[in-house]
Amino acid sequence: MDKAANAIGIVRGTSGDEVQGVFRTLVERWRPACRLAGLIAEHHGLTDRACSAGFLRSVTSGERFSIFHDLGPGSTACHLDGTGARSAANAVQRDIAAGCDLVVLSKFGKLEASGNGLFGAFKAALEAQIPLLTSVSPACEKQWETLAGRLYVVLPADLERISAWRQSISKAPGGAVEAVH
Repeated sequence: MDKAANAIGIVRGTSGDEVQGVFRTLVERWRPACRLAGLIAEHHGLTDRACSAGFLRSVTSGERFSIFHDLGPGSTACHLDGTGARSAANAVQRDIAAGCDLVVLSKFGKLEASGNGLFGAFKAALEAQIPLLTSVSPACEKQWETLAGRLYVVLPADLERISAWRQSISKAPGGAVEAVH
């Protein structure tokens, strides 16, 4: 089995906020020894909003990309801004092209399932066969599997288990780990 076939980790089993917190902690741990690319989601901090889309922060540069339109207090509409997400994806694609060891992308969700948002960043990481750590919205599972086109490992939102996965990719012969899905 080749490295790319199994070097995708999908974190599941907890809230999106918790997953993003795990990603932030791991990026800080790994940054000194690993060239990282990717984006982690952050809240918008606005009250009385039905949609939680806020910002994406680059793990490479720290640049913050807005992915929401402020529709005002009490709005029940989703205020997700695909333009901001595409700008963030373009930045990640540049970071991937410059060279990295691991890509961390906040989530494959409804924008990505429709070929928008961070889709280009996901595609670039997969095509470059760079290890990828992310989460996938359960509603977008079929679209994710179509894009990924290969096996991936499902991981709990546990710092040590995800770190062990990363180590197994970098140390296993050919970089392979056992795929579970």
